[in-house]
Amino acid sequence: MLPSVLYIYSTPPSSIAPGSAPNEVQAAIDRFSPHLVSLEAACFAKEVTAAAAPKTVNRTKAYLFAASRLGAFCESVGLELSAEVALHPSVIERCCAPQVTKMSAPTRRTVRTNLRAIARALDTAPPPIWLSREHAKLPYTRAEIAAYLALADAQPTESRRMRASALICLGAGAGLVGADLKAITGTDVCSRSGGVVVCVRQGRRPRVVPVLSRYHDRLLAAAAFTRTRLVIGGTSTSRRNVTTPLTASLAGGRDLPRLEIARLRATWLYEVAGAIGLRAFMDAAGITCSQRLGDLVATLPAPDEHEMVGLVGGRR
Repeated sequence: MLPSVLYIYSTPPSSIAPGSAPNEVQAAIDRFSPHLVSLEAACFAKEVTAAAAPKTVNRTKAYLFAASRLGAFCESVGLELSAEVALHPSVIERCCAPQVTKMSAPTRRTVRTNLRAIARALDTAPPPIWLSREHAKLPYTRAEIAAYLALADAQPTESRRMRASALICLGAGAGLVGADLKAITGTDVCSRSGGVVVCVRQGRRPRVVPVLSRYHDRLLAAAAFTRTRLVIGGTSTSRRNVTTPLTASLAGGRDLPRLEIARLRATWLYEVAGAIGLRAFMDAAGITCSQRLGDLVATLPAPDEHEMVGLVGGRR
């Protein structure tokens, strides 16, 4: 574990202006005198901070703090105190690992951010490649879903009609994709709790999913037709890529693009988000990204099946 570091400055932090002249920045570097850190680690912190040329005293202090932590770590594991070695991305990550340092999680994140900034300023490593995030699929409109259901009804055999109809209903009506669809049999679809639900028994998250009400009749008909057989087709629950053969074999509908399972799920997510007022909640909370909502939701009491069907499955 790295020791705690005490920093001594002759100028109180509260007296430092947001923008600082170069001589003030250099003075902050010269005054840097940490206790419990070796002279070599302190000199390393001063050198890389000066080379990074921070614009303000506050940023200078942040760089010095982070670099001294990195210098102490490198000394503890026998690494050379040079910018090329110490500021390598793998060394920075190791320095900020929870098992290595006593720093709190917020401090670790701040130190790592500042060390990465120093490394970029000194150009000790090539910049990371920007990878754009994947955006959500565009949901189908009701007219598009109606067209695909009409295509399902136009299939040449009853078996294909039922399988195609069930696929659309399970995707757009219950949000099921991939592994969730593999093992769904007719007996997994049932009327209960005031609506129609699908029991997902395999996949990463076994659960009970309410079906949007306008898909009830079609999905129940497909379930009655397949009974104990797999609703989407096939004979094995371990088969891979269960939906591509079905969507590729749909006959007719030349004016329709190929059915996308991800867009069916996006359609369900869109409708449920509207039903529960998700946009109003996020607007009121000033939230634009739902990254931390899962942490909050995990602390809420789980709704029973009747509540879930009433909230989600009643949407037409």
